[in-house]
Amino acid sequence: MPVRLASLDIAGTTLDEGGRVYAILRDAIEQATGTTVSDELLSAWSGTDKREAMVGILTGLGEDPARADGIFPDFAAALDASYAASPATVLPGVADAIAALRAAGVLVALQTGYRRAVAEPLLDGVGWRVGEHIDALVTADDVPASRPAPYLVFRTMEATGVRDVAEVLTAGDTANDVLAGSNAGARYAIGVLTGAHTAVELGAARHTHLLPSVADVPALLRRDGALPG
Repeated sequence: MPVRLASLDIAGTTLDEGGRVYAILRDAIEQATGTTVSDELLSAWSGTDKREAMVGILTGLGEDPARADGIFPDFAAALDASYAASPATVLPGVADAIAALRAAGVLVALQTGYRRAVAEPLLDGVGWRVGEHIDALVTADDVPASRPAPYLVFRTMEATGVRDVAEVLTAGDTANDVLAGSNAGARYAIGVLTGAHTAVELGAARHTHLLPSVADVPALLRRDGALPG
């Protein structure tokens, strides 16, 4: 059975934004609380909806999670300013890989823990358009819970008309990305080494493959005989 949908994370997986989102998230929380956010706590929330992450980190620090209401707008403004000053770029080989997948008949959807107000400008910055370069965009606004829940993956299936998880490949750079794919029952739940987590961290999550990059996905599907046509 061929793969019909590649459901891919954005930051650290298809686009390189230098990990700024986590640095800015950490800084916003530390500035507001005067408490240090450990690498372990930050990593545990990588790949999730950023407001959910803020609530989770505040809770982990023993702070009132309701403080997120006051901190999140400052975080969002700082993130917007950073991306406006220095836009993200497409990771090497990824644009060609996405084009190759689509040329072979695989639909490509991007899904992210960002809100749409952040994700759309990121894609605009690299010139990607839904319907022209990708087939769908699903953001944290579109689902009731972020990763590791499977809803972002399922929403990309809805958006592209793919009904069978056996025809779905997911890829992401965090353990939560990989777990979302696994929890969705995707045929491929791939961790890529271009972003937030190491091979050891990704390997600890339930997965099917670890790859250097999304750029390696077409070769994997060719080798498995899973490209359409």
